Amino acid sequence: MTRTVTSPYDVAEHLRTPEEMAAYLDACMEEAGGDAAFVAKALGDIARARGMTQIACDSGLSRESLYKALSGDRNPRLETVLRVVGALGLRLRAEAVPVAGAAGEAAAPAPSP
Repeated sequence: MTRTVTSPYDVAEHLRTPEEMAAYLDACMEEAGGDAAFVAKALGDIARARGMTQIACDSGLSRESLYKALSGDRNPRLETVLRVVGALGLRLRAEAVPVAGAAGEAAAPAPSP
């Protein structure tokens, strides 16, 4: 029987452009289901792709604290997340969640008795 040689997959090796990084973060935020540590891990992947030392310098945080905060084992403070996102040259946006059953139409008024 022949053994297949594999190596660990590191997404950071495949995040090359700001657009790819933004798409990756957006997809992770969509899939996170409220798991802040999952989003932090995604930010850590992007930071490693850009260079953790540079992100530390640009965000004003130490490399060690970034590695800890973005490891996926912790829920970083919002301040840390915002500083890292800014240092990455990314922007977080809010989007309204569509209401079930609404297709962009205004709700019809309730009939009068």
